[in-house]
Amino acid sequence: MSNPRYLTKSRFKLAVECPTKLYYTGKNSVYWNRMGEDSFMAMLAEGGYQVGELAKYKYPGGIEIETLNSAAAEAQTTALLQQEDVVLFEPAIRYGDLLVRIDILVKKGNSFSLIEVKAKSYNSHDPKILGARGGIVSGMRPYIEDVAFQAYVLRGAYPAAPVTTALMMPDKAVAASIDGLNQLFKLVRDGKRSKIVPSPSIKTHGVGQDILALVPVDEYVAMVMRDGVDCNGAKQPLAVLAQEWAAAYKADSKIPPVPGARCASCEFNDPPSPEFKSGFKECWNQAFGFTDVDFGKGTVLDLWNYRGKNKLIQDSRVRLQSVRRDDLGDDSDGSGLSNAERQWMQVDGIPQAEDRGGYWLSDSLMRSEMAAWKFPYHLIDFETSAVALPFHQGMRPYEQVAFQFSHHVMHQDGRVEHAGERLLSDLGHFPNFDFARALKAELDKDEGTIFMWSHHENTIINRIISQLEENANPPPDAPAITSFLRAITKGGERAMYDLANLSRQAFFHPDTKGSSSIKKVLPAMLNASPWLHDRYAQPIYGSPTGIPSHNYKEPFTWWKADDKGNLIEPYERLRAYAAEMLGEEVQKGEDPDTLVIAEGGAAATAYSRLQFEELSADARKRIQEGLLRYCELDTLAMVMIVEGWREMVR
Repeated sequence: MSNPRYLTKSRFKLAVECPTKLYYTGKNSVYWNRMGEDSFMAMLAEGGYQVGELAKYKYPGGIEIETLNSAAAEAQTTALLQQEDVVLFEPAIRYGDLLVRIDILVKKGNSFSLIEVKAKSYNSHDPKILGARGGIVSGMRPYIEDVAFQAYVLRGAYPAAPVTTALMMPDKAVAASIDGLNQLFKLVRDGKRSKIVPSPSIKTHGVGQDILALVPVDEYVAMVMRDGVDCNGAKQPLAVLAQEWAAAYKADSKIPPVPGARCASCEFNDPPSPEFKSGFKECWNQAFGFTDVDFGKGTVLDLWNYRGKNKLIQDSRVRLQSVRRDDLGDDSDGSGLSNAERQWMQVDGIPQAEDRGGYWLSDSLMRSEMAAWKFPYHLIDFETSAVALPFHQGMRPYEQVAFQFSHHVMHQDGRVEHAGERLLSDLGHFPNFDFARALKAELDKDEGTIFMWSHHENTIINRIISQLEENANPPPDAPAITSFLRAITKGGERAMYDLANLSRQAFFHPDTKGSSSIKKVLPAMLNASPWLHDRYAQPIYGSPTGIPSHNYKEPFTWWKADDKGNLIEPYERLRAYAAEMLGEEVQKGEDPDTLVIAEGGAAATAYSRLQFEELSADARKRIQEGLLRYCELDTLAMVMIVEGWREMVR
């Protein structure tokens, strides 16, 4: 007998994003889902399960409904709710074909308190739930709608009982009062699932100061029930939508698609092999008659950084070639390629007179910028982590930890070397000050230009400066470290140079689809530059006579072709290193991207594993070695791009 098909809170959330997704979800052997269900990496990234476990310690004596069987969970819940006063974790409440497992349900007499625990950050000193115009801000609306759905089900099941609602979230206004709060909640594999195993020491030493905020949301839930749920660009009554979606899911019938800009991030797309179907393509085929040929020619979803996609789709102008120049406007300020100009090149191609053989380059801007650079060039990349439960005393939820950097140097005579690196992953060690100290030692030897890709490094350094200044017992060399860090951040006399900004203004290749992500720009450069091809098709990396490396002891060839002669993109090859550093094997049907997206990158996920998982010495060593290789290759990517640009403007 098959399990009943109930509309759960996770399926409700999915339907709010796109009701058609209800048809694709759960059919993992048919439709590709790059998000995956019960993804181990997603758990590491969000930290939601750890937050949920910490929340339970606020309610000693609470009873957890552990069974995954819906009928058994419902029966157990009903029996326990016969008690006058009781606290339940994950109780199953059903109302018709709607079923929710509530995070925390507090029953006192005939009244219920429904508490939804989320890993989303919250600041009790500056709560942002309502916007300037009085509506719920977009970042909070999905959470409020989630609670509203659960409250609707609970009230339907117990119509005579008063119900109050609240969200419980990590409070960024509160600092952890103990070291190792995160590590008190170990994440472990349990067969095909993952679970949190709290440390036994909690019973004797506790969890320190409460960093979870309990936020009443009755008034916001009432707004959702009054005004409706945002879905497909319109607000519709929650009760009506819930019943419609439940009926469709129960019957396994597809709700007709309503395409929009959100389709660009659809998880039911880009299957890794022909054995899986693309839900996204099915939707667009149904709505617009699109074929693989049409997708190959591009859609308006491909337009980089364009906010007018919904209007074009509503006007049935969904093909890239249907975009007109006046749709994009004119935002040029004469300082380089503007957003609109990049977008127009995506649509209309590179102007014939400016085509450099498949790419566009501003020689004048490149030369002008390069003239101000000083040798030796220092190319740096940071790896950081920001988790819900802090690793260290005095840290707040989602405070940045800088645990690794890589450093390549380019000399005026053309020599390149992997000059240095630092990985600070010792269990329980707060790395930021040692990180800054090591970075200063690397970069304080000369006045050469320091390069970053995008502004992330600036953000991290500014946070470390604040941590040094806020620390009640700063290290003796804090003034020297702070002075150095201020000098290399924005506004400083040796401020880091942002190569991503130069790429946006001075370089365009169709393969990047307008993006200036290093993962897009690097393969485009390798394809556009014969010089780079000739250089990196040789086994020079890691060679004593080529480019010295800290972590590649055997000569490595970066320009590799597949069996059709096409470049195997460098970041595709990095995935193997990501998998290795995480200690995970990519299984059949599993998207390798899941190994590199968590917390903004595999490196952050790997660091989390080093901090709160029980690992063997061999596994820990393997992860650390993988981290070093991975970060090193990020700065090498910057080297190759700069080398390519310099050759192009000679």
